[in-house]
Amino acid sequence: MSLFAALRLPREILFGKGQRHALPTVAARLGRRALICTDSRFAATDVFAELVAGLNDAGVAVLVHDRVLPDVPRDTVGVCVEEARTFAPDMVIGIGGGSCLDMAKCAALLLSHGGALPDYYGEFKVPGPTLPVIAVPTTAGTGSEVTPVAVISDPDRTLKVGISSPHLIAAVAICDPELTASCPPGLTAIAGADALTHAIEAFTAGRRDGSHELAQQHVFVGKSDLTDHFALLAIKLLGRSLERAYRDGSDEDARADVMMGALTAGCAFGTAGTAAAHAVQYPAGALTHTPHGLGVATMLPYVMSYNRSAALPEMARVAVALGLGGNGQTEEQMADAAIAEVSRIFAAIRITPTLAGLGLAADKLDWTSEQALGIGRLIKNNPRSLDPASMRRLVQAAYDGDLAAAAQ
Repeated sequence: MSLFAALRLPREILFGKGQRHALPTVAARLGRRALICTDSRFAATDVFAELVAGLNDAGVAVLVHDRVLPDVPRDTVGVCVEEARTFAPDMVIGIGGGSCLDMAKCAALLLSHGGALPDYYGEFKVPGPTLPVIAVPTTAGTGSEVTPVAVISDPDRTLKVGISSPHLIAAVAICDPELTASCPPGLTAIAGADALTHAIEAFTAGRRDGSHELAQQHVFVGKSDLTDHFALLAIKLLGRSLERAYRDGSDEDARADVMMGALTAGCAFGTAGTAAAHAVQYPAGALTHTPHGLGVATMLPYVMSYNRSAALPEMARVAVALGLGGNGQTEEQMADAAIAEVSRIFAAIRITPTLAGLGLAADKLDWTSEQALGIGRLIKNNPRSLDPASMRRLVQAAYDGDLAAAAQ
């Protein structure tokens, strides 16, 4: 067997307490005019005012678009871009949660290549480099600061859609855990659970043959030894600190662990991809209007149970990363312990445990299953194959709260 791996990451990642203060210097190296994409809440904070003042002091003129909405409605990107055209920015800075970072990526795309967002839906549709993006996350979950994906909501489509291209990767990611200190417990939980789902799905994703064409034809190429290192680190950090950060938002060490966990999970899934938990969330989330991180986390224990037989060694290593085992337990016992611990953590941070609890109607289970199975870029990553019957059983199990049924 020959080794194969691929990684696509920003050319610079800065992580640590106070790293936000590097933004002016980093931006000044990229140009003299910056479009900032953020939301109204963060734009009203003293921290944001300090960042803008620092940019101005460094000789960087700023245009602030502070109306980013959750899930990035398609047409709001066009509004942002039209406002910015006459300003002619040299770079785009996204500051905020995943939607703010995705807005920055989309704005940079349209400012660079024109057209409309639907022109770029799918994989490898972006024709070349975009304006450089600096990503400054203020939540710890999506990993968008390091991934090649932007997700938006399109009013002409039921499901959210993605634009996937290496050209969308931010030039620089600045990750300062102090920026997450104001996140309320509910947001901390949902974002962190999203990150843990990213890490576990990336680590248990299928491994593909290393053809030289693979990474040129697919943005997500399955797990490898390189993505595994990032995923296992994320699982370790989130497993030990997500619950602590949820219970005490002032715990700086826990906040740092969770933000590093979200970052490294993004480094893993940005190449390896995610799988069935994300596939089910797209239609389930569209019907229930629940946050993405909540939906994927609700699904994760059931997907782990379904995949257990096809990814037993990986599940056992997930248990080790979570700090479990070590007493001569079998792989089967370790895998069961990993599923139980993920379920316990999610219960502790109040993640809804069933699709029924999310509000999914019983008469929509067939449609949810059909739509989920059709998301090929995710289903192809799942370590255990899915067909219409097995997907329907998985969705029913997650609706009923039956982990045993999910394993069938």
